Amino acid sequence: MNFHILTLFPEMIEQGLNTSITGRAISNGLLSIEAVNIRDYAFNKHQSVDDYPYGGGAGMLMQAEPVYLAYEAVRKKIAERKPETGSDDEPVKEKKLRVVYLSPQGDVFSQGMAEELAKEEDLVLLCGHYEGIDERVLEEIVTDYVSIGDYVLTGGELPAMVMVDAISRLVPGVLHNNVSAEFESFQDNLLEYPQYSRPEEWHGKKVPPVLMSGHHANIEKWRREQSILRTYERRPDLLEKSNLTEKEKKWLKDQIND
Repeated sequence: MNFHILTLFPEMIEQGLNTSITGRAISNGLLSIEAVNIRDYAFNKHQSVDDYPYGGGAGMLMQAEPVYLAYEAVRKKIAERKPETGSDDEPVKEKKLRVVYLSPQGDVFSQGMAEELAKEEDLVLLCGHYEGIDERVLEEIVTDYVSIGDYVLTGGELPAMVMVDAISRLVPGVLHNNVSAEFESFQDNLLEYPQYSRPEEWHGKKVPPVLMSGHHANIEKWRREQSILRTYERRPDLLEKSNLTEKEKKWLKDQIND
């Protein structure tokens, strides 16, 4: 999968993503992360990409043209990489790129959204800064507006890195254990069950006996029940979207009433 991140601070992206799991995936050719410096497409010798907003107001606004030229450079590079396979009479229509603008005004990022975006071969992430970006270029190129939470940051770089991390782990081969992403938090809208490692007893707290029983069916049942209970205690809003059986609903009700 190929990520193309349009930013004023490419070094921030490169330093943040060229380590750990994403860094290893890049080295292994499973991911490509390109940090595109929007300043390279400025049309003045000082590489300035911002100006005062019309109508007044505090702060500066990123101008439309440098952002658009950076996007166009990425679009053309992707188009050149993908050979056309249509006939002369019916040329292949260029697929519209998914361009995500990181903004507190967007839909809140979720595991479901990560799973959807992980299906893309190329994904463009647009990082704003200052007081935002000229609306005209957003209307021209952006397909998705995404927020990572109801708060304001100084720029879109950190949210972009959050999205890349969440999406990347869903790309086949990125995780050493390909099934691990399948059983983590938010699968079936349930939080992950509690986990334990050695030693068997720590600070007077023992590992639940079922986990050492070797009975896989009982272990899976216990894990499922713990996921349900933990979700009820910490994120009850998610339970409304989870697919609990009638038996599981009764079990949870019994736990609550105990």
